[in-house]
Amino acid sequence: MPVLPPSEILALLARDRRLMGLDLGTKTIGLALSDVSRTVATPFDTIRRVKFTQDATQLLAIVERQEVGGLVVGLPIEMDGNEGARCQSTRAFVRNLLALRDLPVCFWDERLSTAAVTRTLLEADSSRRRRAEVVDKMAAAYILQGALDAMGR
Repeated sequence: MPVLPPSEILALLARDRRLMGLDLGTKTIGLALSDVSRTVATPFDTIRRVKFTQDATQLLAIVERQEVGGLVVGLPIEMDGNEGARCQSTRAFVRNLLALRDLPVCFWDERLSTAAVTRTLLEADSSRRRRAEVVDKMAAAYILQGALDAMGR
């Protein structure tokens, strides 16, 4: 299945399936889940990256367990709007993942998602250790919520 625009992904999901948001980093993958009505995103988990095969196996196992019908993947577009090396890496990860499992996938501009989440955590007076534990899955929820809000319009 090709990568779709966000506006088209909902039409391909079964009624009882949720969306999963991914914040792909070099060391971790932040995960977030929507509710089955696909209106609210919730931080879920963080996968420590090892190698693609192990990362994909772990991710697809969660997709099955959590009854995920599609993915919203944060695309790290540069501040000037260009796609750099991180975008290429993200697109390659998705392309390789789709070779293993046919899922509806869309990309969502993730510019400043980690910065916004970090700012929120700082305002909540979270410790440095706590921020490190939750920032990736919260960034995934931020990405997923942005896409859900746009899809609901």
